[in-house]
Amino acid sequence: MNERHRLMIKVAKLYYENGLTQEMIADRLRMSRPRVSRLRQEALDQGIVKITIVQEPGSFTELERQLETRYGLLEAVVIDTPDPDSYENTARALGPAAAEYFNRVVKDGDVIGLTWGISLAAMVENLTPEKKHNCIVVQMVGGLGEPSAESHATWLVSRTSMTIDAALWLMPTPGIVGSAEAARLLRSDRHVAQTLDKARQVNVAFVAIGAPTPGALLMRGESIISWEEMNRLIEMGAVGDIALHFYDEQGNPIQTEMKERVIGISLEELKCIGRVVGVAGGTEKFHAILGAIRGGFINTLITDSQTARRLLETR
Repeated sequence: MNERHRLMIKVAKLYYENGLTQEMIADRLRMSRPRVSRLRQEALDQGIVKITIVQEPGSFTELERQLETRYGLLEAVVIDTPDPDSYENTARALGPAAAEYFNRVVKDGDVIGLTWGISLAAMVENLTPEKKHNCIVVQMVGGLGEPSAESHATWLVSRTSMTIDAALWLMPTPGIVGSAEAARLLRSDRHVAQTLDKARQVNVAFVAIGAPTPGALLMRGESIISWEEMNRLIEMGAVGDIALHFYDEQGNPIQTEMKERVIGISLEELKCIGRVVGVAGGTEKFHAILGAIRGGFINTLITDSQTARRLLETR
């Protein structure tokens, strides 16, 4: 055994078995820190040191890595869900994982945007109270459905801001109104305009992804959109929506007059945000999730393992 090989083994043992830092090893062996670093790296390259990562049961790190590589995502978080055919059960199962992700990635000074939906409500319900300094939480789309509902955008923003002790910006308007003219008038209101401006400053957004299905929250009682309107959208190829803006499976926005009646951030503005986290899963949401990724409307995905595998199988 030559001297260099002997030193590689010695450095490796001191570093990996004894827990010494490279600086401590350099002092002990009376050699420079860069030389210690080179010897440690050579020990890895030559197979003297072999590192094994033990994956816990129920972990999907390889699925996550493949999703990130395949679709160019900043990050993917994949969990197991007991009932992927129920979008409500799946949405609620995603909540704790989304909350953990929120607590990890949201930093002091962030401007956080939220849309609405059951998956985001589940996330907010599971957030750990933790003060984030100088943060702002922004409602990115007007209110939808019953204002008292926990999936309502105003409730979500208010609850989140209280949980992390952040300032909040509410959008005091419906998410969709009866005419483009009414929408223009509301957007010109000083308070609405200020919130829309603040939404364009969001650097971390959490969005739910909708699908045009009979059980969708958007369609309950037809109080937000009628089935006549939805059927027209489906005929035009709509598979999903984010903040009431619809798109097809290739990620192309569906151009209709309804777009002018929505009060909230646009898909084009959404794509300018540094980190947009889509929280969605389940069988019914697959095509909506695929279109959202292909369109670049989200760059981070929190979903279930079945949906993750289907995304990887898609050509």
